[in-house]
Amino acid sequence: MPVYSYNAVTLDGKKKSGTLEADNPQKLAERLRDMDLYVSDFKVKGGSKTLTKSKLKATDLSDMCRQIGTMVGSGVVIARAVDIIRSRQGINPKIKEIYDGLYNSLRQGMSLSEAMADQGNTFPKMLINMIIAGESSGTMDQTLMRMAEHYDKEERLNSQIKSATTYPKILIVIIVAVIIILFAVVLPTFFETYKEMDMELPTVTKIMVGLSDFITKKWYIYIPVVVAIFFGWRIANANPDFVLWKDTTKVHLPKIGPLMRIIYTARFARTIASLYASGIPLVDCLTIAAGTVGNTYIEKQVVECIKDVKGGAAVSEVIRTIDGFDSKLSATILIGEETGKLDEMLLSTADQFEYESEQATGRLTALIEPVMLVVMAGLVGSVLIGVIVPMYGMYEGIDANAGV
Repeated sequence: MPVYSYNAVTLDGKKKSGTLEADNPQKLAERLRDMDLYVSDFKVKGGSKTLTKSKLKATDLSDMCRQIGTMVGSGVVIARAVDIIRSRQGINPKIKEIYDGLYNSLRQGMSLSEAMADQGNTFPKMLINMIIAGESSGTMDQTLMRMAEHYDKEERLNSQIKSATTYPKILIVIIVAVIIILFAVVLPTFFETYKEMDMELPTVTKIMVGLSDFITKKWYIYIPVVVAIFFGWRIANANPDFVLWKDTTKVHLPKIGPLMRIIYTARFARTIASLYASGIPLVDCLTIAAGTVGNTYIEKQVVECIKDVKGGAAVSEVIRTIDGFDSKLSATILIGEETGKLDEMLLSTADQFEYESEQATGRLTALIEPVMLVVMAGLVGSVLIGVIVPMYGMYEGIDANAGV
């Protein structure tokens, strides 16, 4: 009987880890549930260990599930299907390394779910649990194709978010570059001329001169500060309390908060729908889906609500209490519970929220663009005023001297 090394959470949200013997991952999850523990990730102890710490992207997961699902549906053995995929020409070396590890684990007699778990953090726990359900029900091909569709939609949602943030990032980089070039290269030439003529400079120009001197001569002050901020941010993001505060802030920000709520709701609904449709117990669905939302503030609330569901409370009832989800989610779940079509309602809700997130990201981008352009125009306008106003004074002085 294999020995599993696991990480799990209690009903109070506390994390537990340890080792346990079980016939397979599903039995492991059942034994842990009997101990009021809900597994978050696991691997076979003493197996091939983690061959790579990198996680597969949604597109890679979708391709893998679709290819293996297609071959399994045609009667190809899973180990042979993985061997065919890893033997393709032009495959990315990092991806091939993952398939090699998966194939070696399968050859040792492990099931696909065990082989995936044996690769460490490469495969998401949601996929592993879905594979376990597919192995138990004998519907591996259908499960894999369903997961291919799931990761296709997840990638589309992630692409929408990236598209909404790419333009502002580019504008910020351009603004910083313009500031550095103007104040470090272009403006000092004008300012030196003004100083030589001993002119009385307007306040705007004095501010410009001060900024230029600071950028060109005080680099030993701001460069260490920038480096400290960069590493300080990384250290802060390793602190659970800071991450919780940051994730809490995300869902309460004006304009951005409602968009993030829609995105988190779409992601949660899609995940729990896929899990529930595969026959995974509802409590396990909530536990797994909580970890895929991408927000620790919401994840903590979902984990705390699991004990209410286990006590017999309706999912729609507990979802309504979670701060961070769109209010329409609990209403649609309630309809699904009353009609007995919870999985269909969740899938429909996920599609609806993904469409709304696409519209919301478009609106956010439309709002950010003019704001960033106004900032850019204000910067350029201030520089022009700071340079041109003293020039007029200089020309007036020249005309006065010429008249004398």
